[in-house]
Parts: sequence; structure tokens; C-alpha cells
Amino acid sequence: MELKDIKSVYFIGAGGIGMSAIARYFISKGMVVAGYDKTPSELTRRLEKEGMLIHYEESVDDIPHACKNPQSTLVVYTPAVPSEHKELLYFRANGFEIEKRAQVLGRLTHSMKGLCFAGTHGKTTTSTMCAHIMHQSHMDCNAFLGGISKNYGTNYILSKDSPYVVIEADEFDRSFHWLRPWMSVITSTDPDHLDIYGTKEAYLESFRHYTTLIQPGGALIIHKNLEMKANVQPEVKVYEYALEEGDFHAENIKIENGEIRFDFISPIENVPHVSLGQPIPINIENGIAAMAMAQLNGCNAEELRYGMQTYGGVDRRFDFKIKNDRHVFLSDYAHHPKEIFQSARSIRQLYKDRKITAIFQPHLYTRTRDFYQDFAQALSQLDEVILCDIYPAREEPIPGVTSQLIYDALRPGVEKSMIHKEDVLELVKRRDFDVLVVLGAGDLDNYVPQITKILQNKP
Repeated sequence: MELKDIKSVYFIGAGGIGMSAIARYFISKGMVVAGYDKTPSELTRRLEKEGMLIHYEESVDDIPHACKNPQSTLVVYTPAVPSEHKELLYFRANGFEIEKRAQVLGRLTHSMKGLCFAGTHGKTTTSTMCAHIMHQSHMDCNAFLGGISKNYGTNYILSKDSPYVVIEADEFDRSFHWLRPWMSVITSTDPDHLDIYGTKEAYLESFRHYTTLIQPGGALIIHKNLEMKANVQPEVKVYEYALEEGDFHAENIKIENGEIRFDFISPIENVPHVSLGQPIPINIENGIAAMAMAQLNGCNAEELRYGMQTYGGVDRRFDFKIKNDRHVFLSDYAHHPKEIFQSARSIRQLYKDRKITAIFQPHLYTRTRDFYQDFAQALSQLDEVILCDIYPAREEPIPGVTSQLIYDALRPGVEKSMIHKEDVLELVKRRDFDVLVVLGAGDLDNYVPQITKILQNKP
């Protein structure tokens, strides 16, 4: 089915962060957009206000009539949806064109210049940074992001004229193999999703194959010293980046008084006096990759400087809710050991002499089983760790795999406790915290607004 033939689009798993960005794209094109999701959320409510028809019961009868014509309806689903889902079975039995979210994004990278950001961690922040730099520059861009940009209050940016589309390239289920990037950043290849890949070698091979998909004449911007070795086509330029080495890097880094400044060193043009609008140490490296991509595609020094200074961050990515002398409270989506290590290190750099407490909800039984020692090592940089039960997401429990594995592996001297998620609010009411961070990709983040109010109202 060609894009021009599509009159309606139906989403199974409409409330996912990546799915909702594509839904907004089709809404902007004036198509009938509808779908199913398991539970209402703030994101689904916003989509309904924007014109999407969403229902929350698994029912073929609730599919709008406009989405029941196989000749003009595209069905998009997320790999997290079970294969026996009633609506998915209906569409399969009746000859509808059914595509994963990544396949739809792949269509767009064939017709536009895809600027794709891949990696185990860092891709959401880095792609959102680049999208902001590009959007406020003379180049502009479209963007499908993996988080809600605080600059725009959405995960989708639309441009009527720009040929560029910024895309977060997701390695889960090998989804990024559907893309045909014009250029790509790879931030990291630390093994993850071993429930899907099985081995570290298979995970790295998946990234290696992804690099073969970059279009001739394009470029790969890859973090220096990754274990994965790229396999690009001869006509693709390869650049390396890192904090203080590589083709793109930073010099004269200054972290003081809650501000971060550095000089951006580039083979194209150096950009001195870059100031981070979201002054977090890990964002120096993220910013180097984002600026490299934007610079390679035509953004000038002033646009790079302005974009970085005005970048506001992403919801749930090092997301400060309170920042004062009495309390610091933030939420962070970090759920892989390397992400938690970087998050904990950044918090420690910012608040060297304050007591830092993390409430961590592990995500997936398999990830906890495979990496519990690495989680413990990362969390042990902090003063206190409060562990919640594992958030299962798509998985069934594994005997013997609980948060206790991480608890037992924390280094001596770290204050530690375990708690049920439902008791977190009561704990925050009882306790006094200096610096508090909620970590994880599960549903503990739903309590963040209430935790914020509790801390703000403390005498």
C-alpha cells in the first residue's frame, strides 16, 4: 500500500510513546486515526483531544467503520501486543496490511532524509537535542521521538518543507532493521534485551547489520571504542565522537555553579562557548553527538550554540521536579545498568556533599537476572538505595529472580531497604530526603506528581 492510498490508520497499542508520534503524523495528514490501548493515560487523553478515536476494551465491534476497509486502512501494531489479540487476529484474517511501528518509520526514511539515533541508552535525549537544534535552525526537521520534548510538549515535530526526519532507532525486536538512514548516530551498544537476542554476540551483530543500512553518501557518527565494529558501505563516511577524544569532542569543559560550558571540537568547524540549557554532565557527550549530526546537515555555529542553550530536556530523562537548598527531587527513566551508572555519576557530580537516595524499580525479570550485579555496582555510587518489586512489563515471573538479588549485591556501607510500590508515598511522607531520585522504566513514575507535592509541602 502506497502512502497516497491510505485513508485511515488503526493502531493496536496506541498509547505507546513511539506509536503516538506516528499517530500524530497521520492526524496531521487529515486521515481517520483510531486505535486500541489497554489503559487510558495522559498521552491517550491528549491524542483523543487531537482527534484520535481510542477505546480500551479488546473488541472488534469497537473498531470504527472507517477502519474496516482493507483497501484503504493501514494497521500499525507494537511488538508488545500478544499475537492472540482479538483485533490483531481480525485484521490478519481479513487481508489488511499490518505493519510494525518501525516499518512505518522505514517508509519515511525511504522518502525523506532520515537522521536516526540508535544505541542501548542515550538515544532519546540525543535525538531530541538534535531535533530541537534542527527545528529552530534554518534547516528545520520533522521528528519522531521516544520521549516528550519539554521544549514542545510533544514527541512529534512537523515541518511542511524540510526533507529531514529525526528518528529514534529502536533495537528492541530488531525494529531498526526496517530503517534506511541517511545518517545515524550510535551512542552505545551495551548488551540489553537478551530475552530477545539470547547472546551478547547476537545483540552486537544486530547493530553491525544496522550500520549496513545507511545510505551511500550518508554518514555514521559512532561513539569511540564501542565493542561493536561498524560495517558501512564504501560511500558512507564514518566519524567517531566521545567526551574528550574523537573527530567530534569537547574541550575546556567547565562545570560550576549549576552551569556547564565547553568548546565543541569538529572537523567541519569548531564552536566555542557552548552552554548547556539542561546542565547535566552526561549531556556534554549527548550534545556532542547531537551537534555533530546537526552540523553535518547544514546547521551553522550560531544555530548549534543557540539550540544547545535553549534545549529544555525530555520528560523522565534526568527530569528535575524540585531543585532548592532543602530538597532536590528528580525522575529518570534509566533502566539499564550503564544508564543508571551514568545517571548516578551525574547526580554525584552535581551534588558532591549531599545525601543522595534512589528509589529504583527494576524493569523486566530477564534484565534483572542477567545484570543484577551490574545494577548493584551502579547504584552503589549513591548513599541510600530503596528497591521496589520488579516491573514485569511483557514477562512472566522467573523463579528466584527478585529485587533481593540487587539488594544482596549492593556494596557494604550503602543504606538499603526494600519496599512495595504501593507503600512508596507513605514512606516519602514519613522520611526526610536531601536529594531523591526515582529510577526506572516501569510505572513508579506515576507517583512522581504526588511525591513532588509531598516534598513541596514538608515544613
